[in-house]
Amino acid sequence: MRTVTFGMNISLDGCCDHTVFNPSESLMDYFTDMMNDVDLTFYGRIMYQLMFPYWSDVAKNKSGSPDEIRFAEKLTSLKKVVVSRTLENAEENTQIIRSNPVAALKELKQQPGKKISVDSVSMLPELLTAGLIDEFNLVIHPVMAGRGRRLLDSGSLLETLSLQLTDTIVFKSGCVAHHYRKQ
Repeated sequence: MRTVTFGMNISLDGCCDHTVFNPSESLMDYFTDMMNDVDLTFYGRIMYQLMFPYWSDVAKNKSGSPDEIRFAEKLTSLKKVVVSRTLENAEENTQIIRSNPVAALKELKQQPGKKISVDSVSMLPELLTAGLIDEFNLVIHPVMAGRGRRLLDSGSLLETLSLQLTDTIVFKSGCVAHHYRKQ
């Protein structure tokens, strides 16, 4: 059975607004290295549209820094699933699923392969309730955003989920990456 890992950048006050983060070269390398163990990414529509076509354009046009281009090339090479009722089309190697993300992820988890990376704040409570997330990679940025979507809204989980911290990396930028596993 495949491992499902959830990853997200968050501010010190728990917000996930990507516009307030400015990842360093070492943080971009960290994200790129994490994808060596992943062969499928699982997105909600909002996160998918934040990521693409931006990163595919960086990969194609070589329009970023060397670390951004490495990240973009790695990310765009992965198979992707996006859950959306409204998205009309998606980039190549991307499958659109119209409903029931829990059933879709359960099925994907049973297939052979590397880890599945989930990047969707909107689906997180539903996927946690179904017990589908095995690992968490949270990068906390040294900023108070004060706005944007929170990692979890109050009351969004039916019960407390206990996690085991397995690794912590402190970056020169002040960002701290935490890796957790379900207990």
